[in-house]
Amino acid sequence: MKPCKRFEAIRKIRKLGLTGPVSGGKHQAMIYQDRCRLAIPSIKEYDAKQLKMLLSELSLILGRRISDDVWNSL
Repeated sequence: MKPCKRFEAIRKIRKLGLTGPVSGGKHQAMIYQDRCRLAIPSIKEYDAKQLKMLLSELSLILGRRISDDVWNSL
């Protein structure tokens, strides 16, 4: 998995059905169906490890696995 810029990651997460980001607490968050929140760290670029963590949290929120291939094709 390649590193990606924050705005690109947000664009891809929006394609998966989340809205936002909204402010709150230490991190901004993206919302799924007005009930689930995904914290988005405020850094300029996410490395591979951080993207893996985001994808695992997204998989739990969406109820389906998001593979690296799916993420890269978004």
